[in-house]
Amino acid sequence: MKRLIAIVALVLMVSLPFATMAEQDKVFKVGIAQFAEHGSLDNTREGFILGMKESGFEEGVNVTYNYLNASAKMDIAASIASVMVDGGSDLIVAIATPMAKVAFETADDKIPVIYSVVSFPVSALLSDADGLGMGNTTGTSDRLPVAKQLTVMREMLPDAKTIGILYTLGEVNSVEQVKEYEELAPEHGFEILAQGITAGQDIPLAVPGLISKSDCVTMVLDNTVVQYLDVVLESADEAKIPVFGSEIEQVKRGCVAAQGLDYIELGRMTGVLAARVLKGEDAASIPFQMVEDSQLYVNFEACERLGITLTEDLTARAIRTEAE
Repeated sequence: MKRLIAIVALVLMVSLPFATMAEQDKVFKVGIAQFAEHGSLDNTREGFILGMKESGFEEGVNVTYNYLNASAKMDIAASIASVMVDGGSDLIVAIATPMAKVAFETADDKIPVIYSVVSFPVSALLSDADGLGMGNTTGTSDRLPVAKQLTVMREMLPDAKTIGILYTLGEVNSVEQVKEYEELAPEHGFEILAQGITAGQDIPLAVPGLISKSDCVTMVLDNTVVQYLDVVLESADEAKIPVFGSEIEQVKRGCVAAQGLDYIELGRMTGVLAARVLKGEDAASIPFQMVEDSQLYVNFEACERLGITLTEDLTARAIRTEAE
């Protein structure tokens, strides 16, 4: 009997290192499903890979990435989700609310979905009120600091009364952001003029009418509208109307300013969460996370062109971000 116990113990001692080695040697397949191609989403993807690497998952060593972009089209997003689920992905990171929703529904809890750039996870039915996943999911939220943005807009435009917002009716994140602007704007002396569109091709027709009735325009984190930012800026510049961005990349492209988030950091946080899940944690037990800090990004060239003078306070804390 003692001999049998000794043999079993020896087998366990020998097999455990091999099991550990096998686990370490596994190369995980991670799908990166991105809804559209624009600055904040691209920065999130870059940050995600950085966060994964910091957590011990390096591309070409123990993880491979399959990156696909839906070009802001829901039919392509659905196809991407199916390809990644059926292709044996160990995990999907879904960037932007529309992509997150379709990936979560397609995965149907078979594999974890880690979302990012989802402004309102509860409204998107990805999280419960306590921040926990409605299934095999968790992620990061990029909810805009709307009150701070309105404060900046008032300081920069003391005489402005109306703010125009263009948004996509089918994007839950955009609808919720517009509601927040409508709730908070009166406290800062603004009225919101919101114009909903159904698809990108509606934007060139909608922009001139909105600008003609607005003292300024602010962007929300709308994946469809952001892809047409140049169209918005061109019309606004002709009318001498300032456009405020929702993040740094929009300011680089010509918006006057944005009280925005660091999307590299948001992506890094997402990568750390994904790594925890790959290491064995249950995604549904990890509350979604948010970037708490925001920065003021200012395009001083655009401000000068439009005759906007910054207060000393704004100038002191602004991060200079010129158009590229």
